[in-house]
Amino acid sequence: MAKKCCIFAHSNAMTEMNTLDKVRNLHIANYNYSLPDERIAKHPLAAREQCKLLMYKCGKITEHHFSDVPQLLPGNSMLVYNNTRVINARLRFKKETGSQIEIFCLEPVAPVDYQLIFQTTSTCTWLCLVGNSKRWKHGSLSQQVDVDGKRVVVSATRGERRGNSFEIIFQWDGGVTFASVLEALGEIPIPPYLNRGTEKSDTTDYQTVYSHIDGSVAAPTAGLHFTEQVLDDCDNRGIERRELTLHVGAGTFQPVKSDSIGEHDMHTEFISVPRDLLAELASTGRQVIAVGTTSVRTLESLYYVGQILEYNPDATEQQLQVTQWMPYTTPCEISVAKALGNIVDYLDRHNASAYLGSTQLMIAPGFKYRIVGGMITNFHQPQSTLLLLVAAFVGDDKWREIYNYALEHDFRFLSYGDACLFLP
Repeated sequence: MAKKCCIFAHSNAMTEMNTLDKVRNLHIANYNYSLPDERIAKHPLAAREQCKLLMYKCGKITEHHFSDVPQLLPGNSMLVYNNTRVINARLRFKKETGSQIEIFCLEPVAPVDYQLIFQTTSTCTWLCLVGNSKRWKHGSLSQQVDVDGKRVVVSATRGERRGNSFEIIFQWDGGVTFASVLEALGEIPIPPYLNRGTEKSDTTDYQTVYSHIDGSVAAPTAGLHFTEQVLDDCDNRGIERRELTLHVGAGTFQPVKSDSIGEHDMHTEFISVPRDLLAELASTGRQVIAVGTTSVRTLESLYYVGQILEYNPDATEQQLQVTQWMPYTTPCEISVAKALGNIVDYLDRHNASAYLGSTQLMIAPGFKYRIVGGMITNFHQPQSTLLLLVAAFVGDDKWREIYNYALEHDFRFLSYGDACLFLP
């Protein structure tokens, strides 16, 4: 019997490796389509719930408005959405020479914890992109700004270089929090493909109505269509609503520049999932509908965290990171309930109320969805990892049919555009 198990494990591992080869060899050119600039929505509709909604269900496309979502979802649905809030991550400084330097905060370095870094009151360090960096090699930049009624001097000092980014040390006086400094000094970093500057309206337009955990440099845009009324309508239909957190990084806009996706390095993002949600997902019979690709990646990453814990219950935080190709190289199978139960047990042993970790998960055709049973999302850029994620869900032969329909029927694309509802 032991010999048979070994043979089965070897065969299973070979199958997984074959899947990995197929996924890595996918040509990104096969996920291209023509997107005229006039089809990119530069602003949302005044009534965000009145945007168009394309529903793809059981192979059939139908048109609706987003306000219809509560009636279109199965009655036993559980909506899971990302509660992250976009920070004013883009800061502009001016050298004494007059040169403009733009600093774009990506992720915290010291303190490394998001919650702690926003509470700091004198200094902190971020990993940042720096625009016009050739004109700022030494010294500090400073700027005065009114924060909570106080005149505050904020300085930025360039530290260690990391690839295309830099560690930037921020210092300020006045005893105010860094969260307050960002609110006063920074601006919302709207997507580059909008080809316009940030406007006052983006301060509210580029936040979901349920955002309340600071940390993202880009919005989980599928959630922008929700209003309090739509959420109330979901409640009235008995649709459960749950929250998790993935802080969206600038890498979400990074195009796949290589011919095959195997040469593309997926960005890593911070995730936080409450213990109670993990326990509920392990036992619920409800159909899990993920709002946005960030919620999808978070939920699907959990299975692999639980799989690591199955064989290493005392894994460190670093060992629990979900790497890019993990789904395609993991030969052993456990149930979703067992995987999520493993995380709950891990949290209980560490007296933790939420799982905190990171994911680099790449979802592409060949990926097996385990937790997500439906998704609400927007129309994504050509040749993007987000489009690969959609193709993996609806079928590699179906995404183009959906996008062609949207282009032919005047749907608006990208962050401020219209929405999709995908149900099997």
